[in-house]
Amino acid sequence: MAAVILFPAIDLKNGECVRLLYGDMDKATVFNEDPAAQAEAFERQGFIYLHVVDLDGAFAGKPMNASAVDSILARVKMPVQLGGGIRDLRTVEGWLSKGIARVIIGTAAVRDPDFVRDAARRFPGQIAVGIDARDGKVAVAGWAEATEMDVIELGRRFEDAGVAAIIYTDISRDGALKGLNVESTLALADAISIPLIASGGLASLADVERLLEPDCAKLEGAITGRALYDGRLDPREALALVRGSEKSLA
Repeated sequence: MAAVILFPAIDLKNGECVRLLYGDMDKATVFNEDPAAQAEAFERQGFIYLHVVDLDGAFAGKPMNASAVDSILARVKMPVQLGGGIRDLRTVEGWLSKGIARVIIGTAAVRDPDFVRDAARRFPGQIAVGIDARDGKVAVAGWAEATEMDVIELGRRFEDAGVAAIIYTDISRDGALKGLNVESTLALADAISIPLIASGGLASLADVERLLEPDCAKLEGAITGRALYDGRLDPREALALVRGSEKSLA
């Protein structure tokens, strides 16, 4: 597996592949009406792991784009991690039985941490926690509701739970192409032992280069969305950079 994983993102809204700006559902840009075709394109480009979010599901608290996810799973061989509207064990089990490699629990991680622990015990290696934050405070329900919980406090809550990874998103940068919030991401990574994936703001090859610096070695990888869709990040250049780093570590 690569030293750093670049996860191309597919965000689903009304069955289409979109990108939001700052997590605002009213600021959605449709990039592909066929999410499965988009997933297939990412696989052809050489990506090895796909990140998918059911945006409608995150607001509704239950899966809302199941047919689109099913189509993606039918078209690609690479593993897929999925978040959005996963609030109970039945939903977790349902997605894993369909072939999702890893489910991401966000809102329920704040409201029902025992559910996360139970899921991680039942499905080792297949449960991730999504931590979405503005100004260091966690947001839930599709980022629509702010809480007073600190990011590091939430991360530490699952230190002994057996979760496979934490996906940390800086909402203030998501979709805005401002660059990754490396400082906050590394602060969380330093506070926990759980593998961490950075999300929100990856804008260019410079961000990928930053991920390959020694202080970011503790990160599992980063999610990239809008920069891929609008051409600011060339997938071949980015993946070649990552592979070059992997070889240097061998």
